[in-house]
Amino acid sequence: MPNLTKKIIKTHLCEGNLNAQEPIAIKIDQTLTQDATGTMAYLQLEAMGVDQAKTELSVSYVDHNTLQSGFENADDHKYLQTVAEKHGILFSRPGNGICHQVHLERFAKPGKTLLGSDSHTPTAGGIGCLAIGAGGLDVACAMAGRPFHLRTPKVIGIELKNKLRQGVSSKDIILKILQLLSVKGGVGSVIEYFGDGVSSLSVPQRATITNMGAELGATSSLFPSDEKTRSFLKQQGRETDFIELKADEDATYDQVITIDLEELEPMIALPHSPDHVVTVKEVEGMKIDQVCIGSCTNSSYHDLVSVGNILKGKTVHQDVSLTISPGSRQIFKELSQNGTLTDMIMAGARILECTCGPCIGMGQSPISNAVSLRTFNRNFYGRSGTLSAKVCLVSPETAAYSALCGELRSPLGLSYEIPVEPAMIKTDDNMFIFPKAAQEAAMVEVVRGPNIRPLPINAPLADTIDKKVMIKVEDNITTDHIAPAGAKVLPYRSNIEKISTFVFMNNKADFHDCCIANGGGYIIAGENYGQGSSREHAALAPMYLGIKAVIAKSFARIHKANLINFGILPLTFTSAQDYDLIDEMDELLIEHVCDIYPGGKLTVYNKSKQKSFMVSYDLSDLDIKTLKAGGTLNLIRQEQ
Repeated sequence: MPNLTKKIIKTHLCEGNLNAQEPIAIKIDQTLTQDATGTMAYLQLEAMGVDQAKTELSVSYVDHNTLQSGFENADDHKYLQTVAEKHGILFSRPGNGICHQVHLERFAKPGKTLLGSDSHTPTAGGIGCLAIGAGGLDVACAMAGRPFHLRTPKVIGIELKNKLRQGVSSKDIILKILQLLSVKGGVGSVIEYFGDGVSSLSVPQRATITNMGAELGATSSLFPSDEKTRSFLKQQGRETDFIELKADEDATYDQVITIDLEELEPMIALPHSPDHVVTVKEVEGMKIDQVCIGSCTNSSYHDLVSVGNILKGKTVHQDVSLTISPGSRQIFKELSQNGTLTDMIMAGARILECTCGPCIGMGQSPISNAVSLRTFNRNFYGRSGTLSAKVCLVSPETAAYSALCGELRSPLGLSYEIPVEPAMIKTDDNMFIFPKAAQEAAMVEVVRGPNIRPLPINAPLADTIDKKVMIKVEDNITTDHIAPAGAKVLPYRSNIEKISTFVFMNNKADFHDCCIANGGGYIIAGENYGQGSSREHAALAPMYLGIKAVIAKSFARIHKANLINFGILPLTFTSAQDYDLIDEMDELLIEHVCDIYPGGKLTVYNKSKQKSFMVSYDLSDLDIKTLKAGGTLNLIRQEQ
C-alpha cells in the first residue's frame, strides 16, 4: 500500500507513471527563492516572457547576501523587490528571516508541493509538504506554470521509536542518519519518517531533520501531518491549513532503518563532511575557538530558548567567540519578549541578523586553525571563509554547553529548563510586500543595477567535442568547490562574467585562465560530483567558460539537472578504472554526440594517451532534447 510520498506525488502527477526511477513530471503549488539564487531565477523568468507567476504562491526571500559592503547586494535586493512586484510574487524584505524558517512558519502546507532554488527547501517536509530543492531555472519554469521533471524516487523509511533524552536533540537524529547512510545515501530517494517516536517531535524539530536530508543527497524528506502539525499551524494562526496526512498502515518502503531515540546520544560531524559523524563522547574535551548557533537548521523557538536556558546566569568561556542568528523576525521578537535575548546577551553572545550569515561564509570567519562548532548543516572545506579552520556540526545544546566550557562537552544529562512552545504566537506579516493586482503590477518598473548582467546564451550541442581536460577532481566535490560562497563571491551572483573568475579557485587557481586560453573543455570528477547547494552558478559559470561535458563516476541530483539545464553533457564512467587513466590537459575526443539516446553510450578517445574508453549517460528524452538545444532556455525559445 502507498507511503505518504507516493500519495502526494500521485495527486500532483502530470506525466509518467510511478515506476521506480522512471521520468515523471509533477505540478508545483508553491515556489521560493532566495537572493543568492533569486536574481538569476527572475532574469530567467523574464526571458520566458511570463507576465504573472502561475503558482498558488511564489515567495522571494532576502536572507543570504545581506552584508552591504558595496552597491552590488543592495542593487540586487532592489531588483528582486521590483521584479517581484512586476510578476505577482510575494517579497520578504531583508531582516524578515531565513527563507526556510519563515516559509515553514507562514506558508508551507501539508500535502502541497514546494520547489525552491535552495537545496534546503525540504525543510518544509517537517510540516508534511513535499518540498524539493532545485536550480533557479527549474524554479523559474515552475513559476511559468510548467511542471517539474524528475525521476520517480525510491522511498527510504526511517522508523523512529520512543523519545529523546534530555540533552539529545533532533539534530542528533539526522547526524546519526548521515553516519548510517553517508552524503550520497539518499540520492534518488525521498526519506520518509514514521513510527511512535514521530509524535514526540514538534514541527520545528522535524524540520531540522528534513532540512539536513539535503546532506544525504535526498530529493526530499517528509514527516506525516498529525496533531503536532495542527498545533504548530494553530500557533501560527493557520489552523485552517491543516489536513491529516500519513502513510497507510501497511505502507511499503524500498529500505527501512529503525532508530531508537531513547538510545541516541549527542553526535558531532567532524571536518570536512556532514557524514564524518561520531558521538560527542568519543572526542569530548577538544578545545574550541568559536561557536555559531542558528541557520535554517537550528534557529527555531525550541532551539534558541534551549540555548538561552543553558547560558542563563553564566558567561561564555574567554577563549570562545559565540554568535547567535535567530531564524526569523518572529522568533527574534519572542526571544526579546520572554527574556531569552537578555540571557544570551548577558552571557556574552554576539547577536546577528535573522539571516544565513556565517553558514554561507557571510561574516564571522573564525581565526586561523580554529575549531568552530556550528549548528549549521554543512562543514565543507573553506565554507567558513577560513581555509585552515576545522568546522564541526553539533546540536544547539551541545554548542551552548561547549561555549561555556571552552571545549567540546556532551549535554547529555545536563540540567536546564526544557522550553514549552507557546500555544499561540502573535504573528506580524508587515515585512512582506504582497503581490499587486495584475493591472497595477504591469505599471511597475523593474530596477536593474550595473552588476545585473544579461544571461549568457549557450550554443546548441556540437556533434564533435575535441577539447582538453581543464581540471580533474576527486570524490564528493561540492558546489562550494565549483562556485564558492562567501562575502567576496556572493555579491556577483547576477554577474556570470565576474563570478566565472572564482570557479574552482581553491582547487585550481588558474582554472578560469586555463578555460579562456583553451576555449573551455572537460571536467573529470569522482563520485557524487556537485553535492551540496543547489546554486546553478556551479553549472552556469562553467558553461560560460566553455565547459562542454563533465565525466564523473556519479553525480548529485540537483547539479546534474543544472548541467542539463545549461547544455553541459553529464557523462558517467562505465568503468571506475578509466578515471585513473586521465590527467589534466589530456585531449579528449567524442564524436557523434548528437546521436545520443536514452540508455546509450559514447566512446571517448584520449588523444594524449591514445586510448579509448566508454561513458554512459542516464538521460530522458526531455534531457536529450534540452541538451541538443543548448539548454532549457534555448528549448523554450524554440517552442514559443
